[in-house]
Amino acid sequence: MAGTLAAIIGLSTLFLAVVLTLAGAFDLITLFVIVVAFNVIQWLISPYLINALYRAREIKPEENPQLHQTIEKLSVKSGIKKPKLMLSQIPIPNAMAYGSPLTGKHVAVTSGLLNALQPDEVEAVIGHELGHLKHRDVQIMMFVSLLPALFYYIGYSLTISSMYGRRRDEGGNAALLGIVFIAFWWILNLFTLYLSRLREYYADKHSASIIENGSSKLSIGLAKIVNTTRNMRRTGRQPQNLNAFKALFIADPDKAEIDAAELSRASATTHEQKIVQEILSQKLTTAHKIGELFSTHPNIVKRLRALQETS
Repeated sequence: MAGTLAAIIGLSTLFLAVVLTLAGAFDLITLFVIVVAFNVIQWLISPYLINALYRAREIKPEENPQLHQTIEKLSVKSGIKKPKLMLSQIPIPNAMAYGSPLTGKHVAVTSGLLNALQPDEVEAVIGHELGHLKHRDVQIMMFVSLLPALFYYIGYSLTISSMYGRRRDEGGNAALLGIVFIAFWWILNLFTLYLSRLREYYADKHSASIIENGSSKLSIGLAKIVNTTRNMRRTGRQPQNLNAFKALFIADPDKAEIDAAELSRASATTHEQKIVQEILSQKLTTAHKIGELFSTHPNIVKRLRALQETS
């Protein structure tokens, strides 16, 4: 379901661009308006999609007063208005921050997170998510993604028009230009992913700055999230509909196996702080560095090292 809904947002824009190209009613201004409009609409309605995809509902204060007190206290420290506290009924441990002018700001924790982490570790995770809201990361990433999307659809439309457009005699030049645009889209995507990873570091630092011993608590929480998610993937208990908005998560569930490889080298003992220290001693390989280029989240070793530097 998640894959289908996510595809609707992107592919509908592509489909409309192709139709306009074939009909001869396409120009760059039209394309720009379409791409901007679809991205803005996606941003506005994304909270509704997220709540539906991840079965998220608002947690009432009487249901979990401790969690509400935690998010209220951390919101004051962060200098932002308390967001809506949501519970996502999925078993993997994770959390996300999201929102739009239509719905307000939300912080969602999963049932798996509340089961796998201690209250002080959950507090550190919530501090991270509040960091995203304070830094307006949802809005920033939405606007940053506009330019790569525009280059992609220009490139694709030029390629299509070279084959089916009215001026097929110029098709070779149009196709070549289309490939150049698509290649540039790919390069811009790498920069977008880098910015996404950078925002994760900033959110980690924010959590460490507003919580006593926050870097240690968040480090342990991240290690537990990666380990638990890896185990769920191996046993087939992880839901398959996690990709649509995984960039919003505190940890990428698709990287759990890779990140857990670092953890497994350190898991001779079950003492959480010992595991964290062992992770910090691991050496990053070239494969790890290349893999990180295509990820929305930092490598777990680099991330924990950055957290240690804030303590």
